[in-house]
Amino acid sequence: MKKSKYLLDKLETIEIKRRNVSQLLKAMGKTGFQGKTLAKAFDILQKMLVERDNTIFLGYAGSLSTTGQWKIIKWLIENRCIDVLVSTGANISEDVFEGLGYFYFQGMHTVNDGDLLRNKIDRYYDVFADELHYRKMEEFIYEFMSTLNPQKIYSSAEFLNLFGKYQNKNEVDSITATAFRAGVPIFSPGMADSGYGIAAYLLRKEKRLNITLDQFKDFEQLGEIGSRSKNTSVVYIGGGVPKDTIQLVSIMKDLGRGGKEIYPHKYAVQITTDSPQWGGLSGCTFEEAISWGKIDYDSDHVVCYCDATIALPIISHALFETMKKKRVGVDFKWLLNKE
Repeated sequence: MKKSKYLLDKLETIEIKRRNVSQLLKAMGKTGFQGKTLAKAFDILQKMLVERDNTIFLGYAGSLSTTGQWKIIKWLIENRCIDVLVSTGANISEDVFEGLGYFYFQGMHTVNDGDLLRNKIDRYYDVFADELHYRKMEEFIYEFMSTLNPQKIYSSAEFLNLFGKYQNKNEVDSITATAFRAGVPIFSPGMADSGYGIAAYLLRKEKRLNITLDQFKDFEQLGEIGSRSKNTSVVYIGGGVPKDTIQLVSIMKDLGRGGKEIYPHKYAVQITTDSPQWGGLSGCTFEEAISWGKIDYDSDHVVCYCDATIALPIISHALFETMKKKRVGVDFKWLLNKE
């Protein structure tokens, strides 16, 4: 066996010189380890954006909006780098916290947490928030939910579209407010596990008002999005429920068309710190997903093992530098009622 078959792509050492972020990523792509992988993720994102008839899903997991990331998601929505967002409840409520005029503060993970409790300060690893202000954010959600029709059953996308409309009327900036303006649906299958759940609990307790969300309606609408899409592609920031939900869109697309063929996601990028050997979905490789028919065997796909607070700003700024015009996204008038 000739060893020359392995010695094809020459590694190029990075030199210090004046250049922009996208140029740096290109140089990183000629190195190794996760620097090379992040550069590949950026290349695949660029392919997603120019692919015709391609619906791009973004899974947004964890509590990243508290770490200064939510305006990046806002920019991605405004420029239609995202067609559908699937998020944890935390990420699409804790951005509203800042939209209402409150602030997060840089802290430290070695602090005395008992002292934080006595001072009503919440800690997100090394980020601090005033608990009393957090309650004000929950009150704002409570006030919005008080305006809803308790006789109607909502999907999370319908609920969050109305919440975005409510925020725009009240001049509150957030991911959901931006998505309402852009016509981008947001699904949150685990939304109760956040300030939304607290607001719903108080609404039932104090006003006897029951606002009902139907998670199966979420899947019906996600399946319809998949069925209407010629191609689908995915970006995962973290993993968790958002990732699994989006992965299942490919299965629903298959079942919705008779279950005789597979319709896997064409392009796939994940940024995560989770490892595959524990067997969890968050760390599951795209190679494993191929066995389920969720990711295309012949597609470009990559998992970048990196803290999202490092990788997301870098690749987003590189997109900002290289995008020549706003992408034309998928039209969701059939799903979102803006009246």
